Amino acid sequence: MQRQTELKNWLETVYPNRIFELSFAAADADFRRYFRAAFSDGGTVVCMDAPPDKMSVAPYLKVQKLFDMINVPQVLHVDEKLGFMVLNDLGSTTFLTAMQQARNETADKALLLEAIDELVVLQKNSCPGLLPEYDREVMLREINLFPEWFVAKELGKTLNFKQREWWNQTVETLLPPLLAQPQVYVHRDYIVRNLMLAEGRPGVLDFQDALYGPIAYDLVSLLRDAFIEWEEEFVLDLVIRYWEKARAAGLPVPEQFDEFYRWFEWMGVQRHLKVAGIFARLYYRDGKDKYRPEIPRFLNYLRRASRRYHDLAPLYALLVDLVGDEELETGFTF
Repeated sequence: MQRQTELKNWLETVYPNRIFELSFAAADADFRRYFRAAFSDGGTVVCMDAPPDKMSVAPYLKVQKLFDMINVPQVLHVDEKLGFMVLNDLGSTTFLTAMQQARNETADKALLLEAIDELVVLQKNSCPGLLPEYDREVMLREINLFPEWFVAKELGKTLNFKQREWWNQTVETLLPPLLAQPQVYVHRDYIVRNLMLAEGRPGVLDFQDALYGPIAYDLVSLLRDAFIEWEEEFVLDLVIRYWEKARAAGLPVPEQFDEFYRWFEWMGVQRHLKVAGIFARLYYRDGKDKYRPEIPRFLNYLRRASRRYHDLAPLYALLVDLVGDEELETGFTF
C-alpha cells in the first residue's frame, strides 16, 4: 500500500492539475506490479511499480528500445531511482483471456498466427552483440532448477546415483544441439499471457529478460504454454506455418521441416525443465501458488518429447522413476 501511495504522489507531479483514479491492473511472477491511471477526460496510462531495492528498470528500458520494431509499450515517463514508469495503455485483454472466452480453435489459430507474424518480425531484425548471449552457463543454470526445486522441494527427493547419471546424460545430450541453433533476439517469455489485443497488431509485454539465443525458443514458449494446451496436430500445423514464414523472411531455419521440428521439441525440453523448477521455486521460496498447479502440464510435455527421441531416453527414464509414466492432470499436486 505504501508503494501505491508513493506511485500516486509521483504521478501527481508528472501529471499536475489532472485528476485520475489509480486501480490495480496486473502483477508479474517477480516483484513488478502494474496499475492503470484513468483520467477524468477518459484517457488512460499504465504505471509500472518496480521496487528499486529488488530490481532495476534499466533492462526494461534497454530492451524496449531494441524491440521498437514490434508493438511494445512506449515509455512516457520514468524515474529509475524510484522504480516507477508510465507506459501507453495497450488495453486489458490478453490473448489468453480472449482464447478462454472464445473457446474456439479457429479463433486461437488466428491469434497465434498474428503472434507468429510478430515473432518473425522481431527475429528478422535481430543484431548480435546488443543483448547478453543465451549461452551454456545460462541454460545449465536454468535446467538445474529442475533438480534443485522441483525434485528437492516439490517431490521432497534427492536424486540417487542412477537418477543422477540419467540427469547428467540428459544435460550432455541436450545442450550442445541447442547451443548450435542459429541465434536471434529471444524474448524468453513469449506467451499468450504477455500478448495483448491491441489496435493494429499484438501488444508485446514482459520482455526485459531478453537474450540473444536459439531461434526455436520463443516459438516453444508460445505453443507449449503453461495455462492453455492444444492438441499435438494443432501445434504441429502452427510450427509448420512458422517455419514457412521464417523461410520466406530469410531466417536461418533448416530446409527440411523435420529437422526444425526436432529443434523445436528439444528446445522445449530445456524450457519445460526450467519452468517446472521455476514454478516450484515460486511456491516454496516466494509463497506464490498461482503457478504450482500447472507443473504437471510441463511434466506431460517432457514425457511426450523424451519418449519420441532415442537420445533423450535417459530423461524419460528419470521422469518415469520420479513421477511415473501416466499423464498427469493439470492441478495435480504431489
